[in-house]
Amino acid sequence: MQERSKEVFGNELSKSTYEKAVRSKAKYAAKFGDDSGANYEITIEDNPCIGGSLGVKNVIVGADRNEATLCEAMDLKKGVIVGNIRMGFGHYRISMAIASAAHSMGYVPYWMDLNSYPHTTATKVISAQNDLYSLGSRISGKSKAFNKLVWEPLNYEGFKKLSYNAGDQKTAELLSPVFHNIPKEIPVIATHVWPAQAALHAGMKTVVNAIPDNWPMALHYAEGALHAVQTHYAYLGYRTLNGMMGEKILQPMPEQDLFYAGHYIDHELVSNIESDCAARKKRKDEGAPMRFLLTIGGAGAQKEIFAAIIRYLLPGIKKNKVALYVNVGDYKNVWDQLVKELPEMEALSICHFDDWEDTNTFAQKALDESQEITGIHGFYHSNIFEAVYCTNLLMRSCDVLVTKPSELAFYPVPKLFIKRVGGHEMWGAIHSAELGDGTYECQDIPHTLQMMRLFIKERGLFDSMNDAIVNNKAMGVYDGAYKVVEAAMKEGSL
Repeated sequence: MQERSKEVFGNELSKSTYEKAVRSKAKYAAKFGDDSGANYEITIEDNPCIGGSLGVKNVIVGADRNEATLCEAMDLKKGVIVGNIRMGFGHYRISMAIASAAHSMGYVPYWMDLNSYPHTTATKVISAQNDLYSLGSRISGKSKAFNKLVWEPLNYEGFKKLSYNAGDQKTAELLSPVFHNIPKEIPVIATHVWPAQAALHAGMKTVVNAIPDNWPMALHYAEGALHAVQTHYAYLGYRTLNGMMGEKILQPMPEQDLFYAGHYIDHELVSNIESDCAARKKRKDEGAPMRFLLTIGGAGAQKEIFAAIIRYLLPGIKKNKVALYVNVGDYKNVWDQLVKELPEMEALSICHFDDWEDTNTFAQKALDESQEITGIHGFYHSNIFEAVYCTNLLMRSCDVLVTKPSELAFYPVPKLFIKRVGGHEMWGAIHSAELGDGTYECQDIPHTLQMMRLFIKERGLFDSMNDAIVNNKAMGVYDGAYKVVEAAMKEGSL
């Protein structure tokens, strides 16, 4: 196993940084075990949620075996592994975009969630860190002091440091056994750095690391992989390792290790941009209820902001001036709390709960121009795939997406950005506002409601966003998922 924690792209790290990384790995191994000698069986199954629509097949890392199991069912010519982790919703959503693009291009996407194999050290380590991140996200939404003194600095500057990458690289050695029996020739596209690092430690020959954030952070480096970014700003920061060791000028990444791809967006969304934007403007022309989509992220944070938004919209909903989609993901308790706080919601709401067929039917109905959508439509799904992909289905028929500026900042739909969770997210809103397909980040409730009034009562802002989305598509801004798949398959054929 190659040592990747002593230097990053030729930039040597201190002895103390390396020793700290070694201690961190030892701590996780002592707590969760080290299954480096395990020999896990690999089996394949159709994904029950997105297998039919996106052609996704799940990679199951099974129980320990005495002999290696070659995965003969995997397509070695057209197969591509989408490596991810279930940490919040963002990395799953980007993975779905990659899988959608791969499927549209005739490839077979194999889904590897390193946080879904509970008997492995990989899942135990990732789950523990996911729990901490979710807790931090929720606390940051409630405590200004915690957010200012702990959460923002960690997400903005802590993850930026090269020393952080050293720790992750060493711990990722514990994640690599899940790849041991995967055919090494199949390309891996990772939508989080840990699957990329783990795949490299396991000897996978082709790894593309699809970096999500517009704020360059050393956290996202997986040296040995081909790195993709969504923006030109990110390209410059990652290429030069800007600010990742204080003010020191660092040796840059090799040019061939990094490329600008564009936004990672599902084929179903990209291919329908023109018709969906035209439908939004037509609804506005006809005075139909304006459709807002509120999506609550995987950490379950920011419920208070959404409650204020719904309270503000209730009069318009009652008069059929506004319609509302609310996706609480797999957090039904959030819906229950909203209804408890806003009892008027209940009589106005139709609940699409844990019924994937019903959700799909509604999403298709909402695309029919002859159908008027009114009231509040609540969506909850206990299945993580359904919880995440529900937003993607509803996005096409909504008029405005209300979200924090995370991975959804890059999607081709008019967006109203509420307060971020973590400092790195602010750069997603900045990028979107400059592209013209979203607002700036509204950092408090009064500014959020001001922006909602502009969307409801005026045309200029709304029309300009839809026009910008169409223009951005013509320039290839939303082609990132296709470009990443192209790069992976090209690299895998060398």
